[in-house]
Amino acid sequence: MLERFLYTKVDNAALILFRIFFGILVALESFGAIATGWVRRNLAETQYAFPFIDFEWLRPLPGTGMYLYFAVMGLLGVFIAVGYRYRASIVAFTLLWTGVYLMQKTAYNNHYYLLVLVSLLMCFFPAHASHSVDAKKKPTLRSNTMHSYVKWIVVLQLLIVYVYASVAKLYGDWLDFGMIEILMRPRANYPVLGPLLQEPWAHKIIGTVGILFDLLIVPALLWKPTRRFAFICSIFFHLFNSVVFHIGIFPYLSLAFCVFFFEPRTLRNVFFKKSASLTDQKVQVPSYHKGFVVVLSLYFAVQFLLPLRHHVLQGDVLWTEEGHRLSWRMMLRSRQGKGTFLVVPKNSADTLVIAPGQYLTKNQQRKVFAYPDFAWQFAQFLKREHAKEGKEVSVYLKNSKVSINGRPYAPFIDSKTDLANTPWDPWRHHDWILPTPWE
Repeated sequence: MLERFLYTKVDNAALILFRIFFGILVALESFGAIATGWVRRNLAETQYAFPFIDFEWLRPLPGTGMYLYFAVMGLLGVFIAVGYRYRASIVAFTLLWTGVYLMQKTAYNNHYYLLVLVSLLMCFFPAHASHSVDAKKKPTLRSNTMHSYVKWIVVLQLLIVYVYASVAKLYGDWLDFGMIEILMRPRANYPVLGPLLQEPWAHKIIGTVGILFDLLIVPALLWKPTRRFAFICSIFFHLFNSVVFHIGIFPYLSLAFCVFFFEPRTLRNVFFKKSASLTDQKVQVPSYHKGFVVVLSLYFAVQFLLPLRHHVLQGDVLWTEEGHRLSWRMMLRSRQGKGTFLVVPKNSADTLVIAPGQYLTKNQQRKVFAYPDFAWQFAQFLKREHAKEGKEVSVYLKNSKVSINGRPYAPFIDSKTDLANTPWDPWRHHDWILPTPWE
């Protein structure tokens, strides 16, 4: 049964079409990051980019290096789309994009993480088997089939993303639509749409649809009677998100995933009219079957369990942020913080009050007071900066307060904790994060 489910040879039209869409979209994402100033703001002009903890060795390239870096990724996207040296191109893009993802988190986005995962999966899929430069140059590569596991890996990955995103919205600030009001407030000046987005009835529709769409879209696309309606809903939902939230390629990448739910014959009739559709399906078990099942099981075990880790940590993740990232908790909170960083040299009575603007961009300054890992990393950064002058220092965050989703400010980080000399452990709660005020 498992072998038939995984290894039936099926038409590969969806994979080939997705490769083309994927390549175009990542090229646009890479070149667009340069054109919109994203690279400049988050990498090129930063003194410190706030990489993921334990990835401090990943630093932006100096000078014009990051612009070249993104230009190379854009070119690799074009190579992926046309299927030119596909394996090398997708592997190189995956490594470079993962590097960018880990290199900075000021502009953190769950969609960037999804792109890491999808790129990784695409490294192992035979997406260059047809309609590619590779297949044209090497006819032995040509095939109009793939193993059925390709489709089901994509479907299961999407199901995890959407279901966790839906379940995460089942909390007070979303269910009373207060979070929707906060999300829509900065969009008040949008032409035509802006005033409508401030209406309570609009908040109720957006909040309810957000939960139901994420929960039901994958099953609705899988079931043939609801597939077309679900696809129409997907178009409206993702275009709405694109217009309102300006979240890059993600809405269009989400629409591109829909090709895996349609009949291959339909895809070929629309996009590949001159190519024949597969009609004779058979099971072809590869020699790597056992190892493949083990690796696949481990991968999806991580995908299932990682978003749940905040449940075993003390405190509400909405307050502590511990376990928030990599968990598909999207657009769930608005955080504002304030405080004062003090640097105290060892064996000295002098205390230095730090102006974060001396080191950080405006966006980084907002993060460093509101997120515990940012505060800890900034303390480590200050420690290293003073070490260059031969000074040992302690760093404290005094009068630390945070407001979540418009609530009153509440004390956040223990002012007696020397953040510069306190270890970070991603798998446990940090006691210097003060208790959740609403517990």
